[in-house]
Amino acid sequence: MSPERELWSLYEPVHAIVYFDPSVFGCLGEVGLHGFWNGYFAGRAAPMGAVGPEVVTAAFFGFAPRMVAKAIPKVWGRVTPEQAIEVRLEAVRRTLAPLIEAGSTDDVRRVTDALVTAAEAAAYDGRTLGAAWRGVPVPEDLPARLWWATTALREHRGDGHVLAATYAGLSGLETSVTHCVRGPLTRELLQPNRGWTDEEWDAAVQRLTDRGLVEPQGLTPSGEALRDQVEGDTDRLSARTSPEDLPLFRSVLGGLARAIADAGALPHLNPMGVPIPE
Repeated sequence: MSPERELWSLYEPVHAIVYFDPSVFGCLGEVGLHGFWNGYFAGRAAPMGAVGPEVVTAAFFGFAPRMVAKAIPKVWGRVTPEQAIEVRLEAVRRTLAPLIEAGSTDDVRRVTDALVTAAEAAAYDGRTLGAAWRGVPVPEDLPARLWWATTALREHRGDGHVLAATYAGLSGLETSVTHCVRGPLTRELLQPNRGWTDEEWDAAVQRLTDRGLVEPQGLTPSGEALRDQVEGDTDRLSARTSPEDLPLFRSVLGGLARAIADAGALPHLNPMGVPIPE
């Protein structure tokens, strides 16, 4: 595993509490925005402003346009982007604070400072969603500051993944199909969480088959090579930290990820493929 991929595997569980911890993903209900997907699209897209569904679909990549359009722009009539960001950060504070306080806050602070430095130093050329989160003022308190850093870094990496996949000639749906064909993600888990119909998914499989990338048994050698290219380019385009920081990250972020999972805030099998360190 490359250092960039390992770094992602360590910080992604911290970011992902906004999708899997009920006290966080439902937080926008406090200001009148109910429903998981309404909160998801509003909360994640908020730094870009009250943009329309076309922008969100492009930035989020793998979602069916109709699924996005069910939430965007409707949500902006119920919550402002500024409200969505602040309510989300407050929910993160409440959830992460006791988990952080259970360990060494000095170590968490050192890790957070390193991640903030990496996020602030990263290049955001062509990275719309990452740049939007980079533009959110860095919180001063430790829990929200840590979550902000993991979010800016993962959206920066996600934008790079979109660049890598589109360069390889893959659409958002086709990229999702190759994820599932290779595993461990499954079609049964991912397809309904991205809003694609059976007909659309099957048509994407056929296109990939016609390109010689997919066969009944899985990815062809060409498909494996293309998938490796996309993942390698994603790593190459990701933000970096000092290699000397990785042992501390493994200890602190790995322990925090396990605590998040033990608290029921992150399932081992999830549609994002978020890993939980052993």
